Amino acid sequence: MEAALWRQTFSQVDGQILNMAGFMGRPLVLNFWATWCPPCVEELPLLNAFFLKNRAKDWQVLGLAVDQAMPVKRFLERSPLSFPVALAGFPGVELSRSLGNLTGALPFSVVLGAGGAVQHRKMGKVTPADLDAWIGLRGS
Repeated sequence: MEAALWRQTFSQVDGQILNMAGFMGRPLVLNFWATWCPPCVEELPLLNAFFLKNRAKDWQVLGLAVDQAMPVKRFLERSPLSFPVALAGFPGVELSRSLGNLTGALPFSVVLGAGGAVQHRKMGKVTPADLDAWIGLRGS
């Protein structure tokens, strides 16, 4: 299931293509969110702070918006993020299910180790304690 993730490509709001294979080799927090999801929007500043604090330690964060391009673009203009955001659209729900989000609900975060394997799954809004615990999950 994780192998399929690394073959995916997504559009960003600026039209650039984001290739998941480019994230291999370093730990990644993959966050599924939407502009219409209040807990998703609430956790984004926390994820952004985690990225800024830990990117020098090779950590990556990617936001996959289960949303349409225009609302995401407007959101990012008002609330810019330092980590990349790509558009998964409605198919993002199925992708999140394939990574262990059995209900398809948002927000949903997956921690992937440097080797590409799922290290942890978080249903619902992340907390500072979650992020602190994830620092130790750099594995395969």
